[in-house]
Amino acid sequence: MKIKEDIKPISYVKAHATEVLMQVNETQRPLYVTQNGTAKAVIIDTGTYESMKKTIALLKLIALAEKDIEAGRLVDQDEVFARIEKENPWLKK
Repeated sequence: MKIKEDIKPISYVKAHATEVLMQVNETQRPLYVTQNGTAKAVIIDTGTYESMKKTIALLKLIALAEKDIEAGRLVDQDEVFARIEKENPWLKK
């Protein structure tokens, strides 16, 4: 891990935007942007961002499912598959 390379002041980011973007995309490591010595932002590549969004969405679904289980809102899997097959007869081939 090259943590020193991954922390830059905002003035550096402004002056070297192209280099910063190349670094983030090549290394796929986040770049921490500081202002007055305090971390203020993180720059990540688009692939990492999309992956994070998908992961967060999946975690939200899991949390909702756990709440349903705790509340007793359950349906037997045989009943679910029967409903699906009834609504989509073409699946029974």
